Formats: sequence, C-alpha cells, structure tokens
Amino acid sequence: MAIVYRTELLEAALAKLCNGLSNVQGAVIVSIEGFVVAAYTPPGQTADNPEDDPVNSPQVAAMAATLIALGERTLARLAQGDLGRMLLEGSDGAMLVVPASRRAAVALMVNSDAKMGLSLYALRQTAKDVRSILEGE
Repeated sequence: MAIVYRTELLEAALAKLCNGLSNVQGAVIVSIEGFVVAAYTPPGQTADNPEDDPVNSPQVAAMAATLIALGERTLARLAQGDLGRMLLEGSDGAMLVVPASRRAAVALMVNSDAKMGLSLYALRQTAKDVRSILEGE
C-alpha cells in the first residue's frame, strides 16, 4: 500500500487549481504564523533561481499571513463578520486569498488579465479541498 502524505495532497490540489486556470503565476497555502505549508508554480512560470520564485518564498507567506490577520481584525472591529476573501490588485497582477481553515489560507497569484470571477470561484473550491486535507477528512 502506497503512503500518500498530506503535503503531496496539498500540492496536488494547488496544481489542479493552477493548471485549471489561465494567467496564473502560482498558488501557496500559508499558515496563520506566516509559513509556507505547500506551494505550486505552473510550468513556464518558475524562476531560474529557486530563491527568486515569488510564490514559494517565505516573504510571500509572511506577508499573506499579515494581511489576513489585519483583514480579520479590521472586519471584527467593524462588526462585519468573518473574512471571506481578500483581493490585492496591482497594475501587473493580483493576489487573491481565501481562508481554508482557522489555521491556514490559500493565496493565488494571477496576471492582470486573469478572469477574477473564475479565479475566485476555483480558489474557493480549492480552499474547501485544502480544509478537508488539513482536517484529515
């Protein structure tokens, strides 16, 4: 019987997300502490130097965790409920973040010409899959 580790399942979920959409730079699962749990960069998007990979960098995970924490505190202070999604859009692309559980979130980096509605829908579905994997269901 083959052993399948959760990390492999998480990376497969990210690969499915990225390969099912166009104009994707990559996806990462981050813990609330700011650590990379799993990451995936589509073929053709990888950097020559692994340290230059914006998706799999510790800095991206730390920044995403900080933004999530700030968003949650802001929504709580304004009595607007739980964080549903976060979108940071720049001139060259965007980062979409959806909570997967109380301890992790999924971030998707897309180019500026990506279809945001489709990307958000696929990201939400992936977050549900990630939650199931992390919770051992």
